[in-house]
Amino acid sequence: MEPIDAARRLLGVTADAGVEDVRAARRRLAKDLHPDAGGDESAMRAVNEAVELVLDDLARPAAGRAGPGSATAGAAASPRPGSGFRPGRVDHDVASFTIEALPVVAFEALLVVTSWIGEVVVDEPPYQLEVVLTDPLRCWCRLDIVPDAGASTVALTIASLADEPLPAIDSVRDLWVACLNQVGADPDGLDGSGHRG
Repeated sequence: MEPIDAARRLLGVTADAGVEDVRAARRRLAKDLHPDAGGDESAMRAVNEAVELVLDDLARPAAGRAGPGSATAGAAASPRPGSGFRPGRVDHDVASFTIEALPVVAFEALLVVTSWIGEVVVDEPPYQLEVVLTDPLRCWCRLDIVPDAGASTVALTIASLADEPLPAIDSVRDLWVACLNQVGADPDGLDGSGHRG
């Protein structure tokens, strides 16, 4: 059995599953397998590795993907159609950074940072946030927040806006982390006017 097939089987997704299906499977499995929910750390690690493998496969051009249904999987990996995003210019980082807070608090901190560097497109508290970054980097960005031993691990997916270049995912991650550190330096994250202090 191919590793990609084993990963899909572990996640309970089919070969034509898209990014949303894979992330939903991860959230579903984390409810039972995550150590904070009384699960096994090694089982959760195996799920995270399977997610990374399947998402890596989905990020490849259709010709290089493993398994049947590959041509349709690429459409699912791109952000919503009609939203101004160019398909095929997507990057993701499964375990991008960790916030030392539970998902509800982490989500609120990410909303504060979003007000500084972009605007919310979709919010599904406390586990998912979609943002269009406008300053200083321009791109669509989705943050998936997963509980992780009393903290929260944030996975990033980014996509280019229209004909603009896709920024490096490391630069996007570093921007989020730098801004989150500013929230941590100011307990309210805001000055009296509702802007960065």
